[in-house]
Amino acid sequence: MINIDNDLSPKDLAPAIVKMWEAAACCLQSIDESWNPVDGSPVFTVEGRYTAQGWTEWTQGFQFGAALLQFDGSGDDRFLEIGRRNTLERMAPHLTHLGVHDHGFNNISTYGNLRRLMLEGRVPEDESELGLYELALKVSGAVQASRWTSIAEGGGFIHSFNGPHSLFCDTIRSLRSLAVGHLLRHRLMGENDQPISLLQRLIQHAEATATYNVYFGEGRDTYDVAGRVAHESVFNTNDGRYRCPSTQQGYSPFSTWTRGLGWVMLGYPELLEFLTCVSDEELEEFGGRESVEESMLRAAVTSCDFYIENTPTDGVPYWDTGAPRLVLLGEYTDCPADPFNEQEPVDSSAAAIACQGLLRLGRYLSERGDTESGAYYFQAGLTVLRTLLNEPYLSTSDDHQGLLLHAVYHRPRGWDHVPARHHIPCGESCLWGDYHLLEAALLVQRLANQQPYYTFFGPI
Repeated sequence: MINIDNDLSPKDLAPAIVKMWEAAACCLQSIDESWNPVDGSPVFTVEGRYTAQGWTEWTQGFQFGAALLQFDGSGDDRFLEIGRRNTLERMAPHLTHLGVHDHGFNNISTYGNLRRLMLEGRVPEDESELGLYELALKVSGAVQASRWTSIAEGGGFIHSFNGPHSLFCDTIRSLRSLAVGHLLRHRLMGENDQPISLLQRLIQHAEATATYNVYFGEGRDTYDVAGRVAHESVFNTNDGRYRCPSTQQGYSPFSTWTRGLGWVMLGYPELLEFLTCVSDEELEEFGGRESVEESMLRAAVTSCDFYIENTPTDGVPYWDTGAPRLVLLGEYTDCPADPFNEQEPVDSSAAAIACQGLLRLGRYLSERGDTESGAYYFQAGLTVLRTLLNEPYLSTSDDHQGLLLHAVYHRPRGWDHVPARHHIPCGESCLWGDYHLLEAALLVQRLANQQPYYTFFGPI
């Protein structure tokens, strides 16, 4: 269980965050200077150098989005130029990519960050350029919403790249693309000019994920533990009925792949923040604000509780809670994680995602008046972030292109690099881990400096 430091404050982390920006500048500059775009998108490092792993190019938005976050956090104009230039030159194909569930990753991280920076006054206002960003985000939200599978009991979900039978827990964070599209008053047009609400599909997908991918300890199956998350839910596409849990990157359908858990922990609190910008009238047709928010809040709280209770004391999880050799580590949740053990790898990228979810859930609850619960989750998030901002997780080597060490991509397929004299992956980085560490640090830095609260959809 995480040993939460209740005395930690955002200002306490400020010096470490400054050092992180310095380290990140070297990493991002190195990637920009050495990467050949014909190789695809950088995904994870091998012996400290970023390499590609062709699958769906879902990390390209993190590559250029990280540069925009670096500018945001450090004020270094070099990275604004890198992020903006590459977004305009290379990200357009992602806007109309019909085959993936990753629009919220690729396009909010790039076009979305550029729009946000302009709305916040961080970059000069340019009406035509803002219009370009907003058109891109409208298209992205509509294309993402078009990947729709209807469920027999009503509603539906945005299906993963596996096909119309597949509901991924990851996609909860891609709902950001629908959220921004809705705020821009866009909608998807269907057959016979039927208008399709992006807000409706966002709410229905969030409800489906909470119903089928998040467990609440209510006896769904033998392994129904409150807060556990299934990576994938499988449906019969002939009649829309739920069939079973599954996984692509976790150990089993009945254990919890911790990065998937992290996506759920972060996705729901962000959506709750987004709903503060949606009127009561807009939510009436979906059962009203209380009903919509209660479903999302329940999933957020339950998943965050599971993470806190089933993660080592320093806040960094192993890659899957059911990984078969964890038993050889003894009472591994009663001590700090060991990224150099020889049984099962940790996943620092899961921690980078999860810590931001804890922070946002904590702030959301505090804003609602539940200050005790809010402080509990917020302090847990700060505790995890503190771990990631220090060795052995933050890279201190000028020769390593990664920022956040000890990340895991796809353990079942064996894609992760195993160093010499080791039996399991360690010491490497991934783009989503680096990006989410920057994002969490930016959030905390703004709180420490009493700057505007950072959200994916723009200024609150």
